[in-house]
Amino acid sequence: MPEVNCPKCSSKMGVDWRRNNTLTHFFYSCPSCELESQIEVEDFLEKKIQEILGIKSEKLEESIKKGNTKFFISMGIPTLLFKKETGNLESGTVIYLSDEIEVIRGFPKIRRTLLLGPSLKNHFHDLIAVEEKMNGYNVRIASINCSDICQNFSKNPESNSKGFDESNEDIKHNKIVALTRGGYICPFTTKKAQELMNLDDFFADNPELVICGEMVGTDNPYVSQYYPEIGKLAFRAFDIRHKLSNEPLSIDAKRKLLKQYNLPAVRLFGIFSADDAHEKILELTKEIGLEHREGVVMKHPSMEIPPLKYTSSQAHDREIKYAFNFPFDFGRAFFFSRVIREGFQAYEMEDSPEELQKRAQRLGESIIYPMMDIIKQINDGEPAVEDTTINVDSKKEAEEFVRHLHDLGVSAMLIEYNDGNAVIRRMYNSTTDKIKNYLNGGLY
Repeated sequence: MPEVNCPKCSSKMGVDWRRNNTLTHFFYSCPSCELESQIEVEDFLEKKIQEILGIKSEKLEESIKKGNTKFFISMGIPTLLFKKETGNLESGTVIYLSDEIEVIRGFPKIRRTLLLGPSLKNHFHDLIAVEEKMNGYNVRIASINCSDICQNFSKNPESNSKGFDESNEDIKHNKIVALTRGGYICPFTTKKAQELMNLDDFFADNPELVICGEMVGTDNPYVSQYYPEIGKLAFRAFDIRHKLSNEPLSIDAKRKLLKQYNLPAVRLFGIFSADDAHEKILELTKEIGLEHREGVVMKHPSMEIPPLKYTSSQAHDREIKYAFNFPFDFGRAFFFSRVIREGFQAYEMEDSPEELQKRAQRLGESIIYPMMDIIKQINDGEPAVEDTTINVDSKKEAEEFVRHLHDLGVSAMLIEYNDGNAVIRRMYNSTTDKIKNYLNGGLY
């Protein structure tokens, strides 16, 4: 932020983050004489961001006007969030505003291959590293320079407008945060990541890096899946990237660094030549599917080429089955894309008539059975809801997580808290309302 001296006593004034600041107007307060004033800093942030990231000011202004760039306070930290791709910035990019402007780039979208053979031939030229794609939620863990701001919030409890808990020492003084794919700090994941792993040494030595990975397990509040080696909850890293440039470390450098700090990584199945990889990955995907796991991510060992992903038939069916429990809360593209994947995979794997029949039966059952169940449930007067149990230290933490879900646009509520176990109920209102309407004779 630009430096401002108090006109009354000449002391250095600080931004008052309790007030409704914007990108061009900031409220300052003097710590000495408590004078308050509103300062207009026209184009200050635009110029700073253009200087740091190389994004054109007109692109930023357009994004702000369209509502694709959001300015808010996240767990006590003034934040600029890019909800959609803007210029060269990925969606989910966040800029933290303190004495220094700090950037954490969004995780880049990984393209999917439908036919492995031609895709591998066109995309990779020599070697292909194959890592496991696990079924959880994408998390970026980083250390951010927010201690001064957090301490300021702790001195001003009334600044808590978004559920910031000024009594929580971990939030006030710990700079390590976990961001969801969309760029929001998740209070549950931030705390759990630090309980599951010792991250202090890594970020003390590597503050410019971001650990990208998957939070997985049955106590996962976003995507719950059982893994024998995981159990309730764990984190598995799949990338390490530089904050500002988003450049990834090579496969070898990443795995060595994670091993050095005893941080867990996803499985590396091997590094194969491009000529041999096709059949090996197809066979590997079949094995993964039979184990009820998700799929693989194919990367060049140097990470100079964007990775590709490929998933198992069982993963497609599982996602379709889940979504048809709440069919009107998921877009048609969600269902269509997974059916398309199945068609191309059956073609490339050259399913026998018996295998093709099994695939078709799995797919059909993933559609019809959950649809029948949810229609009957709503006809019996029960709404479409999903209950998830998370383990937290206090009811206040559970309520904070619910507020986080509300910030994401999710309709959710805390329905039970007992001895550290909090039951969070998510409401699927579109499915409830539309099925009710059709059951009462409404037209489709």
